[in-house]
Amino acid sequence: MAHEFAIPTSSGLERDARRLHADDKAVHPGEIALGVVIGRTSEFFDFFVYAIASVLVFPQLVFPFVDRLTGVMLAFALFALAFIARPFGSAIFGAIDRRHGRGVKLTIALFLLGGSTAAISVLPSYAAVGALAIWALAICRVGQGLALAGAWDGMASLLALNAPENKRGWYAMIPQLGAPFGFILASGLFAYFLASLSPADFLDWGWRYPFFAAFAINVVALFARLRIVATEEFGSLFEKRELRPTRIASLMRAEGGNVLIGAFAPLATFAMFHLVTVFPLSWVALQDDHQALTFLRIEIIGALFGVAGILASGWIADRITRQNQLALSALLIGAFSLLAPRLLDGGSAGQMAYVIVGFIILGLSFGQAAGAVSSGFSKRYRYTGAALTSDLSWLIGAGFAPLAALGLASLWGLPAIGLYLASGAIATLVALTLDRNRRQASRQ
Repeated sequence: MAHEFAIPTSSGLERDARRLHADDKAVHPGEIALGVVIGRTSEFFDFFVYAIASVLVFPQLVFPFVDRLTGVMLAFALFALAFIARPFGSAIFGAIDRRHGRGVKLTIALFLLGGSTAAISVLPSYAAVGALAIWALAICRVGQGLALAGAWDGMASLLALNAPENKRGWYAMIPQLGAPFGFILASGLFAYFLASLSPADFLDWGWRYPFFAAFAINVVALFARLRIVATEEFGSLFEKRELRPTRIASLMRAEGGNVLIGAFAPLATFAMFHLVTVFPLSWVALQDDHQALTFLRIEIIGALFGVAGILASGWIADRITRQNQLALSALLIGAFSLLAPRLLDGGSAGQMAYVIVGFIILGLSFGQAAGAVSSGFSKRYRYTGAALTSDLSWLIGAGFAPLAALGLASLWGLPAIGLYLASGAIATLVALTLDRNRRQASRQ
């Protein structure tokens, strides 16, 4: 067992970087927070660029041999590949982390993420190369998933460890701000090209620019995060075993129950995540393709309300605890599931209400989804435990959500998505109850 916790040998580059910053002042929570937000924004930008293109581009470009609904569902099936790949990415990049250091792992992961996303910008059409276009898109999507797992740098955990005792909820929500910021950037770019170009030009070359921009954004994010990773303070926390990679098998033997509960606890949040962003865009675009631009603009406004919801979640969680905040949000999601079908089918006013109310509830829930259960890991396993829990929760709650929601709605109508959301809320409440009972038992 001792060899599993031996201090890994950093690469020469990482050691040089730490020596370069050896005389710097300690990294403060504000600096860490900035690095975390920049990093998460770049990751979610890549995430949403692909998701939006799954609705607006890939059905016509890659799946023109089927009807539009089937094309979107096939694109959503490829969308799920990244979530399937993430746990494998954690295992692969965890080995790189242990052997070569966090800086090397992060550099490889972000170049893979940016490269996989940028490669999609030159994707040939099905008309040009046939099935090769589908395979190329699938490979790039797997590359994104592996890289997203490798991009876990532990800074969110570092931020939580450095947070004052009475502000844990506030600091826990800071990394989550990257999601609405990334969504606003991705949606804004697509909305710009949709508004500026003819439909033919957009499908020919306009859609490619957001994917190409992802590489530049990831380079900026890489340097922002390495600025923190390469500091003496971050390195000393690593050396003290407060933030260090462990083997997944060892983690599961020691704290597997925490991983499983953590994977299901945010189920309502991640189901809501896609039923507010990706799914409604697909539903509206399938009903009337000309409404896609208008709905994208509505979603950008909704994402601003989502930012407010995330900020509010930190304030509320510090007063009622993060676990209670997540439970309260699950109840709100359950209530929203009763209204969601009528709102989405209620014309422009109903759709506006669906998006704004949905983003507010999503912000309240998503703001605490990451830290509510992962905070229960011991320091020895927190780094890998938080990463693997995130991978599994995204896979279980979000990976197939757009595909499942669109399939259910197309078969049984919009009320089916209400039941889908409600089932997620129930799963979250059950997982949080198990987590509370487990914590109480451990104190006895």
